[in-house]
Amino acid sequence: MGIKQEKQVNIERGVNMYSDKVMDHFSNPRNVGEIENADGVGQVGNSKCGDIMKMYLKIEDDVIVDVKFKTFGCGAAVATSSMATELIKGKTVEEALKMSNKAVVEALDGLPPAKLHCSVLAEEAVIAAINDYKRKQGHEVEDVDCQGCCGGCGSTR
Repeated sequence: MGIKQEKQVNIERGVNMYSDKVMDHFSNPRNVGEIENADGVGQVGNSKCGDIMKMYLKIEDDVIVDVKFKTFGCGAAVATSSMATELIKGKTVEEALKMSNKAVVEALDGLPPAKLHCSVLAEEAVIAAINDYKRKQGHEVEDVDCQGCCGGCGSTR
């Protein structure tokens, strides 16, 4: 097998490890961009892989009426960001806080084990944006129980 053929086989193997939904949200991400004068903005990152997610929320009467994201990272990071925005749009703030990384993975019909951290980042980005919104509203925000420190919650752990 030549080098060109070997590269094509590796590309096909990589694509096949992702579901059609992951590939769709990577190729056609929903809600990409920024919201000017957003009510809540959260940014999180993973120092091990270099992924960075920034989430913007527009909230009216405690309902997320618009959500946008900007992600620097792999295809799974883009897909999980996209899906997370779809899952919280139209939800109340409290409903959105209940969205878990597991819900993102299930909605995407799964992720490879090595990419599950992307779904965790998406969940953390939503929480960070909501916490920013709550702080701006004058509410105290509880410390977020997470596995490491991305700085998104305002903590310096």
